[in-house]
Amino acid sequence: MNNEDAVIENLRAILDIRWICEIGIGKLLFLGRFPTDIMTRVKALSLLSGGLDSILATELIRKQGIEVVCFNIKTPFGIPKKDGTSEADQAASQLGVTLKVASVGKDYLRMVRHPQFGYGRNMNPCIDCKIFMLKKARKTAKEIGADFIFTGEVLDERPKSQHFPALCTIEKESGLKGKLLRPLSARLLPETAAEKKGLVDRTKLGNIQGRSRKPQFQLAKDYGIKSYPSPAGGCLLTCEEYSKKLRDLFVNKKQVSMNDVDLLRVGRHFRIGANKIVVGRNEAENKVLVARKTKSEYYFELPDIVGPTTILQGPKTKKAIETAAKLTAFYSDAEAGEVKVNFGRGSLNKSMIVAVPEKTFAENLRVGNVMK
Repeated sequence: MNNEDAVIENLRAILDIRWICEIGIGKLLFLGRFPTDIMTRVKALSLLSGGLDSILATELIRKQGIEVVCFNIKTPFGIPKKDGTSEADQAASQLGVTLKVASVGKDYLRMVRHPQFGYGRNMNPCIDCKIFMLKKARKTAKEIGADFIFTGEVLDERPKSQHFPALCTIEKESGLKGKLLRPLSARLLPETAAEKKGLVDRTKLGNIQGRSRKPQFQLAKDYGIKSYPSPAGGCLLTCEEYSKKLRDLFVNKKQVSMNDVDLLRVGRHFRIGANKIVVGRNEAENKVLVARKTKSEYYFELPDIVGPTTILQGPKTKKAIETAAKLTAFYSDAEAGEVKVNFGRGSLNKSMIVAVPEKTFAENLRVGNVMK
């Protein structure tokens, strides 16, 4: 090596050191300047719902050699599988990643009841919900030493919560402005801190936009992902019938508990003034209603005919008791005429005779119907 070559090599060494300081180790990894085992220092937290978008976002980041830990919040509005697991549980199992699950309490119910950014088509406060979850995710990310957080959000896929202004609002309100990565649409969005630091190779991220699912289906095929839920969603708040029951609950009860919300999954719900009446749809629901009733609530059953269990919440007026008894009779196997209905608090120690009502009687009292 002559003197000129030596000067050039020394100059390159000086520039390399300065380069490392300025752009960070992460970007050098993608340029092949450091051993791949250093990549283990980069860790990310994925907000994993279990839907296809969050699965693909997780895989996009993992394909870059980054360690990914997944995070999910268990809400009272999720739809569990028959085996009791959630979509997030199944997705994490399929991907072979660690899943951290957090539960919610009354603070979550307060958010659902009074969302700052409003509801979607039904009682789904998607923007507020995402902000809530990301705030929780920030704490978990700090605990595990994650370098950044990412989600499966796709630009313009959902009209309420995934247009560009909404994405900006979610970042700002969750305390992640400029820091929240959306891998599936990243190349269409402003560069995040993780990309600027070189922790993620932006050129290997997605540019998906809009409501068409074809790009995601193709990516799933490319990654060999065969199992994922339908795009319909796994949240009861997007369901019209459930939303009617939840809205009725919020309107008629000031202090709402988790037990109140859980009960909305069970039975047929009716409203008569200050009273809520819940009628079981099958034997399993009948048992749930008896187990969950409070000491002050009446329950109703027919002694001689196969029928439902009914619970009466609210004031025990004569009209309310008679209405609950009639609804119990209507949903029983009694065809017409008068039937005996037993009722009581701790035991069925009272009874009354009621006529089996017409169908319109029940329909007009059903929660969500205009006629009462």
